[in-house]
Amino acid sequence: MQSSQPDVSRETTVIPLFEAVVYPKSRTKFKVDTTVGKVLLAALNSAGSTHAVGLAVRGGAEPAEISADALYRTGSLIEVSHVQPADDGYLVFGEAVARVKAVGITEADGLFSAVCEPVPDILDLDEEDRTEFLAEIRAVIREISDHFQGSEQFTRPIEKMDSVDQIMAFVTPFLPVDLAEKQELLETVSVRRRYAGFLDLLTKVKEGIEVRIEVAKKTSEKVGKANREAMLREQLKVIQEELNQSDGSSGEGGYRERIERSTMPEEVRKKALSELKKLETGGSQHHESQGIRNYLDLLLDLPWTIEERKSIDINEARRVLESNHNGLDKVKERIVQHLAVMKLKEEKQGSILLFAGPPGTGKTSLGKSIADALGRKYVRISLGGIKDEAEIRGHRRTYVGSLPGRIIQGMKKAGTKNPVFILDEIDKLAVSYSGDPASALLEVLDPEQNSTFSDHYLEVPYDLSDVLFIATANTLATIPAPLLDRMELIEISGYTKNEKFAIAKDHLVPNTLAEHGLDADKLRFEDEALTAIIDRYTREAGVRALKKQLARAARFVSEKIVSGTADLPFVVTADMLPEILGRETVRQDVARKENPPGVVTGLAWTPVGGDILFIEGTFMPGKGKLTLTGQLGDVMKESALISLSLIRSRFAGGAPGFDFFGSDIHIHVPAGATPKDGPSAGVTLFTALASLVMGRAVDPTTAMTGEVTLSGAVLPVGGIKEKVLAAHRAGIRKIILPRENERDLADVPADVKHDLVFVPVETVEDVLREALAVDLPGPVVPYAGPRFVPAHNL
Repeated sequence: MQSSQPDVSRETTVIPLFEAVVYPKSRTKFKVDTTVGKVLLAALNSAGSTHAVGLAVRGGAEPAEISADALYRTGSLIEVSHVQPADDGYLVFGEAVARVKAVGITEADGLFSAVCEPVPDILDLDEEDRTEFLAEIRAVIREISDHFQGSEQFTRPIEKMDSVDQIMAFVTPFLPVDLAEKQELLETVSVRRRYAGFLDLLTKVKEGIEVRIEVAKKTSEKVGKANREAMLREQLKVIQEELNQSDGSSGEGGYRERIERSTMPEEVRKKALSELKKLETGGSQHHESQGIRNYLDLLLDLPWTIEERKSIDINEARRVLESNHNGLDKVKERIVQHLAVMKLKEEKQGSILLFAGPPGTGKTSLGKSIADALGRKYVRISLGGIKDEAEIRGHRRTYVGSLPGRIIQGMKKAGTKNPVFILDEIDKLAVSYSGDPASALLEVLDPEQNSTFSDHYLEVPYDLSDVLFIATANTLATIPAPLLDRMELIEISGYTKNEKFAIAKDHLVPNTLAEHGLDADKLRFEDEALTAIIDRYTREAGVRALKKQLARAARFVSEKIVSGTADLPFVVTADMLPEILGRETVRQDVARKENPPGVVTGLAWTPVGGDILFIEGTFMPGKGKLTLTGQLGDVMKESALISLSLIRSRFAGGAPGFDFFGSDIHIHVPAGATPKDGPSAGVTLFTALASLVMGRAVDPTTAMTGEVTLSGAVLPVGGIKEKVLAAHRAGIRKIILPRENERDLADVPADVKHDLVFVPVETVEDVLREALAVDLPGPVVPYAGPRFVPAHNL
């Protein structure tokens, strides 16, 4: 084949080179994909010769994701001599004839091409210096090859080469250095600098090899010493047995005897004996000895069988729950039913319970009460902020400092195979590069799988089917659907005012007195004072803030008692609260005599319970623009637009005293720093706009919830119990809600329903009839004339 002179003025095919740099004056062979191979083969067949540009691909780039930016711009022009098919591509044979630079790289149908220009050397080296460089480089290569047997066939061709460039092209592909360093040599146009850089690279490789050989020699000496000690120790053991001086304890903490006496399954026993054999063979100085001891200690400390099954006493369980918790009647009844099923199923607990509700409603303490009722051990772990899967499944024993997961650690702490295991804050799991801990919990909380739970550290299956798992969460929104599907949800709503009073009197006050070294002879709370604290200093679904206020009062009295300025018993009355607790902290949102037109009270659900919110509207001269403020989400913005369309459709003939096209409307939901969204503000937004347009005020003690459609229907929403409790706490007297939500009122306590009036509605006309005492005109009747008929159908 005759060689043709390359024409670098036209586009040339680009060959991406992975983990390789081709130097001029060297023959090369590499693999290309099918697209490039076919192009090169076709060029060879048609012209008898062809050229291509070999450009190295930057480190880390994958073949499927390669782009022009991933290619170095300096490469070698390769004269292709032969192309043959191979697995998943083609093999290309050729010779690098010159260094070139790709001026422009284009891509079409997976094929790169470029216009190249030559990059000549800067000849800044005389013949004497060339000879000196050549001798030094050959000497370093000999020193490297002396460390390896059979290297003569590699160094023999080098002795015959009379150019440093030839040696560099021959040796560099075998050097264990980064691709970037090899590319840097190719891009160096100064001959002196390139030779010096190549010599430095060889020197670094030689020094690295010498260091590794020295380290390997020292390691081999230590390993040999350890093996010798192990052999002598084994011989000593045999001698002791012959002389009847052995105590039969295996010499390693009596592990063998403890393993034989344990109740672990046979599969686990075999694993333990296997690890013990490693420990006995390696000796106490072996680098794995401490890790093996920790592993054996875990196997021996874990409970493998149930020593005694206690019968479940349903009446006792009911008594414990009633004595420890006020309110939550449906929740306690559901727990008793679950325990009854466990009794019938011989304590195989089946489904996993999930207590979901606002903070401070007693989710964790309910789990403690269940443990007391069953007479079982109580174990609790917090999952809040966990973002490493190994926290659940454990670390593999190959890692330094590895530990079992929190589940296995909890079982070890319990010391029994059937504890009540609380998984607190399961909604606050996080995801990171270390894995998804929620996915690891799927096996733990699946009754069909947890009988063979696999912990990476434990390495043997562990049966969790006898454990009563109870998870707690504040919100369901952040719990992955597959995990939520494996648990049986028990929702815990907020407490009513009367329930809070009973909880404070029966539980919080006695506990607070005990925590502060007080008793009923030193500090007492009048009933009116407790009621005032609940009404004026707390507004929450749970009782956590109430407990803090009681603790604050106890600290105040403690200081008085210690200083001797208080008469005992110190009785806290409602009039003393400003002095003890300071000014009232609860904002009385409904303590206004009247609302101006455009202001309406709505009901909202939050992860910490229900709440009320005000929607305010006003208008000013403009061009019919609608402005929404208050950190509203997309759903509430859509509800506002639907409400405005409903109002305009009902007043298609014009609203008395209001010009839609000559006025701008502004809707605002106060507390703008708090994001708000959800499908339950449509009725409130519509009523606020109607109140604004008609100039009629809405009673401030009337609240509402529900979503509206463009046709004027009122749709049901969720969180009715929480919203009703929030309205009751805020002093609302009348609640407008969707008719389909009327059935949800069965969950509302009777004393709350007694203080409220509920008005179910089906359409927006029903809403305004109740809120504004007006009847709206009907919606605009659609055009019912003749339809347009295309000309070709006439």
